[in-house]
Amino acid sequence: MGMKQSLHKLKLKYEGTKMAPAFNAIHTFLYLPNETTHSGGHVRAADDLKRTMNMVILSLVPCLLFGIFNAGYQYNLQTGDVTKALSFFSLEFWNMANFSVGAWKVLPLVIVSYGVGLAVEFIFAVIKGHEVEEGYLVTGMLVPLIVPIDIPLWMLTVAVIFGVVIGKEVFGGTGMNILNPALTIRAFLFFAYPTWMSGDKVWVTGAVDTVGQPDAITGETILGSLAQNNGFMDLSTMDQFLGFIPGSVGETSKLLIIVGALILILSKIGSWRIIFSTLVGALTMGLIFNGVVSAGWIDESSKFFGLMDVVFWQHLFIGSILFGAVFMATDPVTASQTNKGKWIYGFLIGFISIMIRVFNPAYPEGVFLAILLMNVFAPTIDHYVLEGNIKRRAKRLKVKTV
Repeated sequence: MGMKQSLHKLKLKYEGTKMAPAFNAIHTFLYLPNETTHSGGHVRAADDLKRTMNMVILSLVPCLLFGIFNAGYQYNLQTGDVTKALSFFSLEFWNMANFSVGAWKVLPLVIVSYGVGLAVEFIFAVIKGHEVEEGYLVTGMLVPLIVPIDIPLWMLTVAVIFGVVIGKEVFGGTGMNILNPALTIRAFLFFAYPTWMSGDKVWVTGAVDTVGQPDAITGETILGSLAQNNGFMDLSTMDQFLGFIPGSVGETSKLLIIVGALILILSKIGSWRIIFSTLVGALTMGLIFNGVVSAGWIDESSKFFGLMDVVFWQHLFIGSILFGAVFMATDPVTASQTNKGKWIYGFLIGFISIMIRVFNPAYPEGVFLAILLMNVFAPTIDHYVLEGNIKRRAKRLKVKTV
């Protein structure tokens, strides 16, 4: 109670000043707001923006924890400290060395993402005189999960500032942005520093081996290997599903992404229509490419053959399409709002994602570009859905009048 009272007194002291939003944000983050309504009719519900954001973060935590483990596991696998022969249920497999190496690389990404992003939010709140918005709580968690593990922290800092300012604040803040802020950050990194986002760099832990060379692993992913027509890198379908594969921190474990999807759907935060239609769109495009290969319209010498020849359903197990469908496409601010619009919006995201994946072998992942593209077209989709509804109702009214 002492700390709560002290914060409340500090909040009252700065009330009416430019620093009020900063102290209000700290107070409401730690404790429930102490303001109550006194008159008029009000709809009361247990959910608010902060609780909604916390639920999304909760659904992302399993992906983060596994991503930390997998980063260390992939490193130790390359250096020979662990082997694939270890049993999944053995203590040697789940050793702390995997977690410690992974945490050393991943946690700084989380700290920079939240530290820089929230600092920008506080600055804008003080300058513009509005309350600090909770929208970045989710963005700050998403960003470390969708960037390569070897991204330099200064690049991430610049990208986060760009994403929050250009992707969010210039539109008016949380609820007003037309682009997903986390994907805006990734898009900035992709176009500003493409070689760091290609997945073929080497990340170094700082340890030194017996001959004086720094320990390192290559960051090539399954998509990168397939884009070069090199196959699946000796990784089984079960490895791909469970997540023991190279890739961005949050995208690897499809099992935990599905768990996150169930949390969002059951809590009615994420739209199952968007998730399902995105996967249908991806599978449809995959089937079309499989048909092209089966018809013999493209031969093995083509640079597009490797990804076209992937069995359509395996596209869901490689890359970020499942992560994007669950945690990015379902953003309630930037997605379509009408039910029919959600089906169209999601289907086009999945369809375009696989198209970009196949036809852009230099960077074989298109889900973030597809989602950003459809963020822009989401209002147009809703507009035509509503216009169609109005015309149908007008026709029915005309028939009844006659």
